This record gives sequence, structure tokens and C-alpha cells, in this order.
Amino acid sequence: MTTGGSAELVRRPEGSTRATLLELLFDVIFVAALALVSMLIADRQSWAGIGQILLLLMAIWWTWAITSTTTDFYDPEQRPIQTILMVTMLGAVATAAALPLASDGHALIFAVAYVVPHLFRGVVLVGVLRRQRHRAQERATRFFFWFLVSAIFWIVGALPPGQPHWPLWVAAVVIDYVSGAARYPTPWLGRVPVGQYEKTTEHLGERYQQFMILALGDIILVPTLEISTADFSSARLGAFLAAFLTMLLLWQVYVYRAGAILQTSSTKILGRAARLGPYTHLVMLIGVVCTAAGYDLVVSRPTGQTPVRWIVLIVGGPVVFLLGRTLFAYLVTGSLPWHRALWLVPLAVAVPFARGWAPVVVTLLTLAVLAGLVFGDMLGRHQKRPPFLRGRPG
Repeated sequence: MTTGGSAELVRRPEGSTRATLLELLFDVIFVAALALVSMLIADRQSWAGIGQILLLLMAIWWTWAITSTTTDFYDPEQRPIQTILMVTMLGAVATAAALPLASDGHALIFAVAYVVPHLFRGVVLVGVLRRQRHRAQERATRFFFWFLVSAIFWIVGALPPGQPHWPLWVAAVVIDYVSGAARYPTPWLGRVPVGQYEKTTEHLGERYQQFMILALGDIILVPTLEISTADFSSARLGAFLAAFLTMLLLWQVYVYRAGAILQTSSTKILGRAARLGPYTHLVMLIGVVCTAAGYDLVVSRPTGQTPVRWIVLIVGGPVVFLLGRTLFAYLVTGSLPWHRALWLVPLAVAVPFARGWAPVVVTLLTLAVLAGLVFGDMLGRHQKRPPFLRGRPG
């Protein structure tokens, strides 16, 4: 391990692209936050309440995405980068702890825990890279500038301490996401050059895959916590088994053909994957937490009529995940698996009648559609896999 000068701090092309053990520990920190998000969504009785929780999820996800981009561009074996990871881990723990009461008393804790790691990263990177005129310093300065702007909205939106001022927090999230999509246009520095995105390594693809696998585990973790405090009735066990199978099927959908991130000789495709990954994977993550929330509700009460909110979570969660996965493949490679859309037709036809069904029946219908969709993927294995796609066959 070295201290890392300004030149050493940037990842070397010949360096290892494997995720470090500290990065894996960093991922585990977010598992608790995802489980809390799913349980809070299940508890919310209003759409506005669910929207607020999803807004907080967007902040949590952005912390992970930006940190992973950082460890892809800079060498995660260097002490300054490891320090950034450790501080960000502490911030992630604090945001997770503040989640249940972020909208009622802990808004400032959540805001500070989100803002501090981003500003700390900027101060460290700009400070270490100041020793020479380096493109990496300009990149770090652009990121730092826009997180300073959004930090104002996060902190002011949490004052006075108590409930957040949601419009300001919405503005803060919009600033974070839109500035990233626009490649951080900064006064006197301009935007991050597209060429820097095209230098993304296999490391970033591995990071997204690792995180999404952990996230999918939320689908069985949340109902496990629920069923452990309830009677093991046949209907409840059926719902629990459906949750397990849904997790496996969504994993199959995720890894089929392309996996999560691409390794390609085309710099344009690689650059698009790096820029679009945080946004399309956010859609998939929303699908995961909503699916887990739906199964949390079904395991708690598998029989009786199914409320509309439950139907949206049970059916909408997997559909949103599929949408995010399809968007990623289409926007990056131009491929569009039309056969998957056909399997959603019977689901769309059945949804209007689902209110009169038991929740466990709705989950079984959704599970059957996912199974058919994956079976359709398997039938397409004989098609030649595009040479630019990385990942194991489904």
C-alpha cells in the first residue's frame, strides 16, 4: 500500500481490475439500508409516503454509484481512496440509521450523513491532486463543485431540525442526477470529457454486478424477517417460496447474455455503459425494493382481498426491474428483447381483476409470468451472442 501521489492516485491501465475487500465491505453496508427501504415502503399507507422513501433511496444509491465510479477511476489500493471509502461507509451507516425517522425528526442527520462523504471526497482528491496540473484534478473539481451546490439544498432543506422540506430535497436530488447526466459542466472547466468515461475498466462492471446480486437478496431477506415472527401456515409458506423463486428468476433476467456492465472494444459503447449505468440500475433497484416490500406484505397476510397498493408492489416491482434491465440493454447496445414484452400481456390483462384475489394468488401469477419470460430467454440461447457483450449465458 502506498500513500499515492497525484499521478499514482489514478488507476493504471495495467493495474488489477478486481474489487478490493474494502469495496466488498462497502457494499455490505448498503444491504441494511435496502432492507429498511423495503420495510418502510411496505409500512407506508400513502403514495406520497412511498415517494418520499424512494427519494431517500435515490440519495443512497447515488452515494454508492459515485463512490464506485471513484474507485474505478482512482486506485482503490491507495490510502487516500481507502480513507474516502471508510468515511463514505460511515456516512452510509448514518443514512441507514436515520432512514426510519428521516421524515420525522432525523432529517438533519440524514442530510449531513449524505453530504459529508461527498464533500470529504472532493476535498481529499482536489488536495492530493493539486501538486501538478492533472486532468484528474479537473475531474475531481467538477464533481466537488456540483456536490457543493446540492449540499446547500440538502442542509437547508433539513433546517430547522425536524421534518425535511421535501421540495428542497427533491431539488437536491435533481441537481445530483442531472449534473451527472450532463457530465458536470463547471465554470472555467467545462464538462468531463467523454473520453474519460470511455476509459472505464472491467472493475466498474464487476462492482455493479456484485451490488445488484446483494440487492436481489433483499427480496428474500425482508420476507424472512417477517415470517420469522409469524405462524408457518401453508399460504404464508407458499408466499415465502414465491419470494425465493422470484429472487432467482430476477437474477436470471439480470445476468442473461449481457450481465450488468459491458466489456467491449468499442469505446462508444463502453462510454455509454458508464454514463447510463447509474440511472438504469436505479430503475432496477427500485424494482427490487418494491418487490421485497410486496412480499413483506404478502407474507404478513397471504389471504383475503388484495389492496391496490399491494398489487402495485407485487406486480409492479418485477415489471420495473425488467424495464430497467431492458432500458440498459437497449440504450447501450440497441438490442430489445421483444419476447419479454409479450409475457407481460397476460399480467396486464389479469391485474384489473386482482383485487378480488388473495395476495398469495397474485404473487403466484407474477411468478408464473416471470418463469415464462425466463423460459423464453432460454429458448433464445441458440442465437449467436453479440461479440461485444460480456457475461455468462443465462
